[in-house]
Amino acid sequence: MPFPDSFAQITQTDVPLAPRTWLKVGGPAQFFVEPTSADELVSVVKACHAEGLAVRLLGGGSNLLVGDDGVGGVVISLKPAAFAGVEIDGSTVRVKAGTSLATLVAATVRAGLAGLETLVGIPGTVGGALNGNAGGRQGDIGRHLTSATVVTVDGEKVERVGDDLQFGYRQSSLDELVILEAEFELAAADRDELAARGRKIWVEKKNAQPLSHQSAGCVFKNPRGQKAGQLIDRAGLKGTRVGGVSVSDRHANFFVTESGATAADVRRLIDLTRSAVADQFDVELELELVVW
Repeated sequence: MPFPDSFAQITQTDVPLAPRTWLKVGGPAQFFVEPTSADELVSVVKACHAEGLAVRLLGGGSNLLVGDDGVGGVVISLKPAAFAGVEIDGSTVRVKAGTSLATLVAATVRAGLAGLETLVGIPGTVGGALNGNAGGRQGDIGRHLTSATVVTVDGEKVERVGDDLQFGYRQSSLDELVILEAEFELAAADRDELAARGRKIWVEKKNAQPLSHQSAGCVFKNPRGQKAGQLIDRAGLKGTRVGGVSVSDRHANFFVTESGATAADVRRLIDLTRSAVADQFDVELELELVVW
Protein backbone atom coordinates (compact mmCIF):
# COMPACT_ATOMS: atom_id res chain seq x y z
CA MET A 1 0.00 0.00 0.00
CA PRO A 2 1.23 3.52 -0.72
CA PHE A 3 1.96 6.08 1.95
CA PRO A 4 0.11 7.05 4.14
CA ASP A 5 -2.15 3.96 4.18
CA SER A 6 0.66 1.63 5.20
CA PHE A 7 1.48 3.82 8.21
CA ALA A 8 -2.04 4.79 9.25
CA GLN A 9 -1.45 3.93 12.93
CA ILE A 10 1.34 6.48 13.30
CA THR A 11 0.04 9.15 10.89
CA GLN A 12 -2.24 12.13 11.46
CA THR A 13 -3.39 14.67 8.90
CA ASP A 14 -3.59 18.46 9.07
CA VAL A 15 -1.81 18.63 12.40
CA PRO A 16 -1.13 22.18 13.68
CA LEU A 17 2.60 22.85 13.92
CA ALA A 18 2.46 26.20 15.73
CA PRO A 19 2.15 24.60 19.21
CA ARG A 20 5.22 22.51 18.41
CA THR A 21 7.47 25.51 17.73
CA TRP A 22 8.84 28.10 20.13
CA LEU A 23 7.49 31.00 18.07
CA LYS A 24 3.97 29.50 18.24
CA VAL A 25 3.05 30.56 14.71
CA GLY A 26 2.44 28.75 11.42
CA GLY A 27 0.02 26.35 9.78
CA PRO A 28 -0.48 22.57 9.76
CA ALA A 29 1.42 19.61 8.39
CA GLN A 30 -0.35 17.70 5.61
CA PHE A 31 0.87 14.42 7.14
CA PHE A 32 2.35 14.21 10.65
CA VAL A 33 4.14 10.95 11.41
CA GLU A 34 5.53 9.71 14.73
CA PRO A 35 7.55 6.51 14.21
CA THR A 36 7.90 4.19 17.19
CA SER A 37 11.34 2.84 16.31
CA ALA A 38 14.37 3.53 14.14
CA ASP A 39 13.40 0.69 11.80
CA GLU A 40 9.91 2.13 11.38
CA LEU A 41 11.40 5.56 10.74
CA VAL A 42 13.57 4.13 7.96
CA SER A 43 10.52 2.42 6.44
CA VAL A 44 8.57 5.69 6.49
CA VAL A 45 11.39 7.58 4.77
CA LYS A 46 11.76 4.88 2.11
CA ALA A 47 8.01 4.94 1.44
CA CYS A 48 8.00 8.71 1.13
CA HIS A 49 10.97 8.59 -1.23
CA ALA A 50 9.20 6.01 -3.39
CA GLU A 51 6.04 8.15 -3.49
CA GLY A 52 7.96 11.35 -4.22
CA LEU A 53 6.67 13.01 -1.05
CA ALA A 54 8.62 15.83 0.55
CA VAL A 55 9.81 14.94 4.06
CA ARG A 56 10.84 17.24 6.90
CA LEU A 57 12.03 16.41 10.38
CA LEU A 58 10.61 18.36 13.32
CA GLY A 59 12.96 18.50 16.28
CA GLY A 60 12.45 20.72 19.30
CA GLY A 61 11.09 23.55 17.15
CA SER A 62 13.34 26.08 18.88
CA ASN A 63 14.74 27.68 15.72
CA LEU A 64 11.91 27.04 13.29
CA LEU A 65 9.46 29.32 11.50
CA VAL A 66 6.55 27.51 9.82
CA GLY A 67 4.62 29.42 7.16
CA ASP A 68 1.01 30.36 7.82
CA ASP A 69 -0.20 27.97 5.11
CA GLY A 70 1.63 25.07 6.73
CA VAL A 71 3.69 22.50 4.84
CA GLY A 72 2.79 19.87 2.29
CA GLY A 73 4.14 16.35 2.38
CA VAL A 74 5.32 14.61 5.53
CA VAL A 75 6.59 16.01 8.81
CA ILE A 76 8.28 13.41 11.00
CA SER A 77 8.47 13.87 14.77
CA LEU A 78 10.67 11.65 16.92
CA LYS A 79 8.99 10.60 20.16
CA PRO A 80 11.35 10.69 23.14
CA ALA A 81 10.31 7.19 24.18
CA ALA A 82 12.02 5.71 21.12
CA PHE A 83 14.51 8.37 20.10
CA ALA A 84 15.92 9.79 23.33
CA GLY A 85 18.42 8.47 25.85
CA VAL A 86 22.00 8.92 27.06
CA GLU A 87 24.59 6.20 27.75
CA ILE A 88 27.95 6.98 29.35
CA ASP A 89 30.91 4.58 29.33
CA GLY A 90 33.99 6.17 30.84
CA SER A 91 34.66 9.29 28.78
CA THR A 92 32.51 8.14 25.86
CA VAL A 93 28.95 9.46 25.64
CA ARG A 94 26.38 7.92 23.31
CA VAL A 95 23.12 9.78 22.86
CA LYS A 96 20.01 9.39 20.75
CA ALA A 97 19.45 12.53 18.73
CA GLY A 98 15.89 13.14 19.95
CA THR A 99 17.28 13.80 23.43
CA SER A 100 16.98 17.40 24.56
CA LEU A 101 20.32 19.20 24.64
CA ALA A 102 19.60 20.19 28.24
CA THR A 103 19.31 16.52 29.24
CA LEU A 104 22.63 15.67 27.58
CA VAL A 105 24.41 18.59 29.23
CA ALA A 106 23.05 17.67 32.67
CA ALA A 107 24.04 14.01 32.27
CA THR A 108 27.63 14.81 31.29
CA VAL A 109 28.05 17.29 34.14
CA ARG A 110 26.76 14.71 36.65
CA ALA A 111 29.24 12.20 35.23
CA GLY A 112 32.12 14.64 35.65
CA LEU A 113 32.80 14.96 31.92
CA ALA A 114 33.84 18.32 30.48
CA GLY A 115 33.10 19.71 27.05
CA LEU A 116 29.36 20.14 26.73
CA GLU A 117 28.61 22.17 29.86
CA THR A 118 29.19 25.36 27.82
CA LEU A 119 26.00 24.52 25.87
CA VAL A 120 23.77 25.12 28.88
CA GLY A 121 20.71 27.20 28.09
CA ILE A 122 20.63 26.32 24.39
CA PRO A 123 17.19 24.91 23.50
CA GLY A 124 16.26 22.08 21.16
CA THR A 125 17.41 18.52 20.59
CA VAL A 126 20.86 17.00 20.13
CA GLY A 127 20.11 16.27 16.49
CA GLY A 128 19.16 19.86 15.76
CA ALA A 129 22.16 21.12 17.69
CA LEU A 130 24.50 18.95 15.62
CA ASN A 131 22.87 19.92 12.35
CA GLY A 132 23.42 23.62 13.07
CA ASN A 133 26.56 23.19 15.21
CA ALA A 134 24.96 24.96 18.14
CA GLY A 135 27.17 26.78 20.57
CA GLY A 136 28.35 30.11 21.88
CA ARG A 137 31.46 32.03 22.83
CA GLN A 138 32.68 29.10 24.92
CA GLY A 139 32.52 26.50 22.15
CA ASP A 140 30.33 24.50 19.77
CA ILE A 141 28.87 21.01 20.02
CA GLY A 142 30.70 19.65 16.99
CA ARG A 143 34.18 19.87 18.47
CA HIS A 144 33.61 16.80 20.69
CA LEU A 145 31.72 14.57 18.23
CA THR A 146 33.40 11.34 17.10
CA SER A 147 30.61 9.67 15.11
CA ALA A 148 26.98 10.04 14.09
CA THR A 149 24.37 7.70 12.64
CA VAL A 150 22.11 9.34 10.07
CA VAL A 151 19.25 8.48 7.71
CA THR A 152 19.41 9.92 4.20
CA VAL A 153 16.44 11.18 2.18
CA ASP A 154 16.15 7.82 0.40
CA GLY A 155 16.09 5.88 3.68
CA GLU A 156 19.69 4.70 3.82
CA LYS A 157 21.14 4.38 7.32
CA VAL A 158 24.77 5.55 7.39
CA GLU A 159 27.46 6.12 10.02
CA ARG A 160 29.48 9.33 9.66
CA VAL A 161 33.01 9.40 11.12
CA GLY A 162 36.35 11.10 10.55
CA ASP A 163 36.45 13.44 7.58
CA ASP A 164 32.67 13.04 7.14
CA LEU A 165 32.28 15.24 10.23
CA GLN A 166 32.92 18.85 9.30
CA PHE A 167 31.75 21.81 11.38
CA GLY A 168 31.72 25.55 10.88
CA TYR A 169 29.91 28.51 12.36
CA ARG A 170 26.27 27.37 12.73
CA GLN A 171 26.67 24.71 10.06
CA SER A 172 27.81 21.12 9.73
CA SER A 173 28.21 18.32 7.21
CA LEU A 174 25.44 16.46 9.07
CA ASP A 175 22.77 17.75 6.72
CA GLU A 176 21.00 14.46 6.06
CA LEU A 177 17.28 14.13 6.70
CA VAL A 178 17.62 12.57 10.17
CA ILE A 179 20.39 12.29 12.73
CA LEU A 180 19.63 9.20 14.80
CA GLU A 181 22.50 8.86 17.25
CA ALA A 182 25.76 10.55 18.15
CA GLU A 183 28.90 9.69 20.07
CA PHE A 184 31.07 12.18 21.93
CA GLU A 185 34.48 11.83 23.53
CA LEU A 186 34.82 14.08 26.57
CA ALA A 187 37.41 14.69 29.28
CA ALA A 188 37.17 13.90 32.99
CA ALA A 189 36.78 16.95 35.23
CA ASP A 190 35.55 18.02 38.64
CA ARG A 191 31.74 17.90 38.76
CA ASP A 192 31.43 20.88 41.07
CA GLU A 193 33.59 23.02 38.79
CA LEU A 194 31.57 21.97 35.75
CA ALA A 195 28.31 22.75 37.51
CA ALA A 196 29.61 26.16 38.60
CA ARG A 197 30.72 26.95 35.04
CA GLY A 198 27.32 25.94 33.71
CA ARG A 199 25.48 28.05 36.29
CA LYS A 200 27.58 31.09 35.39
CA ILE A 201 26.78 30.73 31.69
CA TRP A 202 23.09 30.19 32.48
CA VAL A 203 22.89 33.33 34.60
CA GLU A 204 24.57 35.35 31.84
CA LYS A 205 22.06 34.10 29.27
CA LYS A 206 19.09 34.59 31.57
CA ASN A 207 20.12 38.20 32.13
CA ALA A 208 20.74 38.90 28.44
CA GLN A 209 18.04 36.93 26.63
CA PRO A 210 14.19 36.92 26.75
CA LEU A 211 14.02 33.35 28.06
CA SER A 212 10.69 33.90 29.81
CA HIS A 213 9.00 35.09 26.62
CA GLN A 214 7.60 33.32 23.56
CA SER A 215 10.56 33.40 21.19
CA ALA A 216 12.97 31.24 19.23
CA GLY A 217 16.75 31.27 19.42
CA CYS A 218 18.79 33.85 17.56
CA VAL A 219 17.08 34.97 14.36
CA PHE A 220 20.28 35.89 12.49
CA LYS A 221 23.80 34.52 12.34
CA ASN A 222 26.58 36.78 13.53
CA PRO A 223 28.41 38.36 10.58
CA ARG A 224 32.15 37.74 10.60
CA GLY A 225 33.76 39.83 13.32
CA GLN A 226 30.46 41.39 14.39
CA LYS A 227 27.35 40.54 16.41
CA ALA A 228 23.93 40.62 14.78
CA GLY A 229 22.23 41.72 17.98
CA GLN A 230 24.52 44.72 18.36
CA LEU A 231 23.96 45.78 14.75
CA ILE A 232 20.19 45.54 15.16
CA ASP A 233 20.38 47.49 18.42
CA ARG A 234 22.56 50.19 16.83
CA ALA A 235 20.04 50.43 14.00
CA GLY A 236 17.51 51.50 16.64
CA LEU A 237 15.26 48.48 16.19
CA LYS A 238 14.87 47.21 19.75
CA GLY A 239 11.17 47.09 20.51
CA THR A 240 10.18 47.48 16.86
CA ARG A 241 6.86 45.73 16.25
CA VAL A 242 5.16 44.24 13.21
CA GLY A 243 1.72 42.85 14.05
CA GLY A 244 2.13 40.45 16.95
CA VAL A 245 5.93 40.19 16.71
CA SER A 246 8.57 42.51 18.12
CA VAL A 247 12.33 42.78 18.41
CA SER A 248 13.21 41.93 22.01
CA ASP A 249 14.19 44.92 24.10
CA ARG A 250 16.51 42.62 26.04
CA HIS A 251 18.45 41.08 23.13
CA ALA A 252 17.90 42.47 19.64
CA ASN A 253 18.66 39.17 17.88
CA PHE A 254 15.56 37.61 19.43
CA PHE A 255 12.02 38.14 18.16
CA VAL A 256 9.16 37.82 20.64
CA THR A 257 5.71 36.70 19.49
CA GLU A 258 2.39 37.34 21.17
CA SER A 259 -1.08 35.83 20.86
CA GLY A 260 -2.42 36.49 17.38
CA ALA A 261 1.01 36.73 15.76
CA THR A 262 1.47 35.19 12.33
CA ALA A 263 4.39 33.81 10.39
CA ALA A 264 3.85 36.65 7.91
CA ASP A 265 4.44 39.11 10.77
CA VAL A 266 7.75 37.40 11.52
CA ARG A 267 8.78 37.46 7.86
CA ARG A 268 7.98 41.17 7.56
CA LEU A 269 10.01 41.96 10.69
CA ILE A 270 12.90 39.88 9.32
CA ASP A 271 12.80 41.87 6.07
CA LEU A 272 12.55 45.19 7.90
CA THR A 273 15.50 44.30 10.14
CA ARG A 274 17.66 43.14 7.24
CA SER A 275 16.93 46.29 5.26
CA ALA A 276 17.72 48.63 8.16
CA VAL A 277 21.02 46.92 8.97
CA ALA A 278 22.03 46.80 5.31
CA ASP A 279 21.18 50.47 4.78
CA GLN A 280 22.99 51.69 7.88
CA PHE A 281 26.00 49.38 8.07
CA ASP A 282 26.22 47.76 4.62
CA VAL A 283 25.93 44.32 6.26
CA GLU A 284 23.67 41.57 4.90
CA LEU A 285 22.26 39.55 7.79
CA GLU A 286 21.92 35.81 7.19
CA LEU A 287 19.13 33.85 8.84
CA GLU A 288 19.93 31.40 11.61
CA LEU A 289 16.22 30.69 11.93
CA VAL A 290 15.06 27.81 9.70
CA VAL A 291 12.04 28.65 7.54
CA TRP A 292 9.56 26.07 6.22
